Amino acid sequence: MFKKIPHTYVIVFSIIILSAILTWIIPGGEYSRQKITVNGVERTVIEKGSFKYIENDPQSWQIFESFFQGFVNQSGIIIFILMIGGAFWIVNSTKAIDIGILSFLKYTKKLEKNKILKKLGVNNIILTLIMLVFSVFGAVFGMSEETIAFIIILVPLSISMGYDSIVGVGVSFVAAGLGFAGAVLNPFTIGIAQGIADLPLFSGFAYRLFCWVVINIVGIVWMLRYAANIKKNPEKSPAYKTDEYWRKRNESDKNMEISYHTPTIAWYVFILIAVGLTIFSWIYPMSTIKIGNSVNVIPAIPVSTALFVILGFISLRKSIHFFVLNLLLFTIIFLIVGVMGYGWYIEEIASLFLAMGLFSGVAYNYHANDVTKQFLEGSKDILSAALIVGLAGGILVVLEDGKIIDTILHNVSSSMEGMGKLGTVSVMYGIQNIINVIIPSGSAKAALTMPVMAPFSDLVNLSRQATVMAFQFGDGFTNMITPTSGVLIGVLGVARIPYDSWVKWIAPFMLVLLILGWLLLIPTVTMELSGF
Repeated sequence: MFKKIPHTYVIVFSIIILSAILTWIIPGGEYSRQKITVNGVERTVIEKGSFKYIENDPQSWQIFESFFQGFVNQSGIIIFILMIGGAFWIVNSTKAIDIGILSFLKYTKKLEKNKILKKLGVNNIILTLIMLVFSVFGAVFGMSEETIAFIIILVPLSISMGYDSIVGVGVSFVAAGLGFAGAVLNPFTIGIAQGIADLPLFSGFAYRLFCWVVINIVGIVWMLRYAANIKKNPEKSPAYKTDEYWRKRNESDKNMEISYHTPTIAWYVFILIAVGLTIFSWIYPMSTIKIGNSVNVIPAIPVSTALFVILGFISLRKSIHFFVLNLLLFTIIFLIVGVMGYGWYIEEIASLFLAMGLFSGVAYNYHANDVTKQFLEGSKDILSAALIVGLAGGILVVLEDGKIIDTILHNVSSSMEGMGKLGTVSVMYGIQNIINVIIPSGSAKAALTMPVMAPFSDLVNLSRQATVMAFQFGDGFTNMITPTSGVLIGVLGVARIPYDSWVKWIAPFMLVLLILGWLLLIPTVTMELSGF
């Protein structure tokens, strides 16, 4: 008889206790730090050779205090999840997304009449295209936290297509992670790492692009094979039992009567938004869209506004449901414009989705109390996902307060001495993967590790570009499994996938990716590559 698998909260709490135990075993240590300007942004980095052992601070009762600090440190993501959950609950209550999914499924069935598409598999094409979009976003601007908002759409879609919640997470969060690992233009990882290593910004582009293609081919093939197996036998899914929530929700949505109509107030909401966007178009006639070193000044907001007005008018003539879908579409469009043109982060993105939810509710002819009720229901429904993010944040708090993070960094970096080029880059890769479990933030890890790694690579005649690649792969893959990642925990919470079920699925794939990353590092020390 098998013992019951621990709840995700229990697993995370156990890791916190383990971290506290390590603070009693590992001696304390610290590096001196200094501020430098990297690509126009001030960063705090460690000074090479400044490490010294200090008295550690063993953690005991402080593990309970770490919960509070974990919530404080992860407050941005927690609030983001609650606001997204509330906003989407309002949208879901209008049944617009359900109609959108049903319309989408009907359209895909029509495509199956095409012999070529049927042979390739319409669903395979759809999943591949979705993964490529998210992977591009991950590679270009480091999409990560933003994927949480899409989980609420893609998981129900995945279930409706006959798959499971893991496929929904895979085509969005995992795809963005693949792009993040194979990043070609990500300013938050490659940009910072190359800046600290004194390399030309986004140099070595050709080989990085090759790596991105290889990583995505492997990732997409893995996901398509898994999706096909689940469609044949749904009970094989590690998330089969927990997906009952989504299956029941989809079933209840199908059985509900939907009245296609357009309330008069929806037209007023449309005019209000159109006027507001027109004003913004006048204030911001041109947007500076940055993609790597490329800077393009385009009328992104005016063009998006014009499209919104045209499609909004057409959708309102059909039904309020299609207008709400139009709001969702342009929320995503303005999200992309905001991130790539104006440096938006979770604060602005959460506000954008909140506005979408409120406008959707009002347009659907909800009273203020109705909108409030739906928002609170959504926040309540997603509360457990927000809480686990704060709990997981306590892991890093314990390690930092115990003063052992720098000691771990120093000891693992010292282990590279006396190795050849391939041995050194391999150990660097392993070190970055280990450190990423402790410090999942790519930009923070670049600032911490590159000042040590880059000069050391000179001593063994290893290309600094290879060192950056070791950081890039080591930073990207393990983001998809480490429990210290607030984004991963948030994604799993929203998708209602227990952490142990996720590990069961991702572990074999993670092994494949880690080996692939190491194989892609070999040419950086054995071949003459452009930019290396």
